[in-house]
Amino acid sequence: MPKIRVLVADDEPLARRGVRQLLAPHADMSVVGESRNGPETLRALEALAPDLLFLDVQMPEMDGFEVLRARRAQQMAAVIFLTAHDQFAVRAFEAHALDYLVKPVNVERFEAALHSVRERLRMMEAVDRAARLTALLAAERAQREKSGVERLVVSTAASDLVIPVAEIDWIGADDYYACLHVGAKDHLLRETLTSLEARLDARRFARIHRSAIVQLDRVRELRATPHGDEVLLRNGMCVPVSRRKRAMLEDLLRYRIG
Repeated sequence: MPKIRVLVADDEPLARRGVRQLLAPHADMSVVGESRNGPETLRALEALAPDLLFLDVQMPEMDGFEVLRARRAQQMAAVIFLTAHDQFAVRAFEAHALDYLVKPVNVERFEAALHSVRERLRMMEAVDRAARLTALLAAERAQREKSGVERLVVSTAASDLVIPVAEIDWIGADDYYACLHVGAKDHLLRETLTSLEARLDARRFARIHRSAIVQLDRVRELRATPHGDEVLLRNGMCVPVSRRKRAMLEDLLRYRIG
């Protein structure tokens, strides 16, 4: 783990120096600042973003509990209270402090408190790492879904045939099947055109008719005929275009050509 950044908040200079001395043997601890009262502590928390706060209960202007109430929970460092009185212990834990130390601080209790801090921060780091990994995997999955599938698997009597989508010229509807037109060959896939449309890359494939999806790179010409609009593909095949899809297809083709 990187060094644990520590802020020491106490109105007594001797108490702050004592915490520094107790921290000195611990190479993984780095004191990044000190504060003498509540408002100073809030400003230091905002400016320094420490991992660990040694917080005196009784300070001028604002006590330690008021500091915690003023600071948003999600921005709060791990807290170890410093107090001259045992009666604050219950309130310290109610305020979700990691530990509390009674002045003058006992070395063994101080070491035990630091052990708790390390365990807490390791756990938080593990949770944060897991959250980052989950977010990364979700982003990659979303990107894959956005980019569309790269291959389709067609089951035949003899085997499962893998069809790279880049080789598909167009796809037609055939009852409950989709007919993949790949060069001179046709392959039947048990899937609806609507389902396929959702899985294919919208930048490469377009639904131009209720019964047809074309790969845009395969389109040679969009034309009107006495029987309606159609596209002429590079392999010489003609595929019908519905009237309500024509404008959309013109825009897609113009964008790809530009």
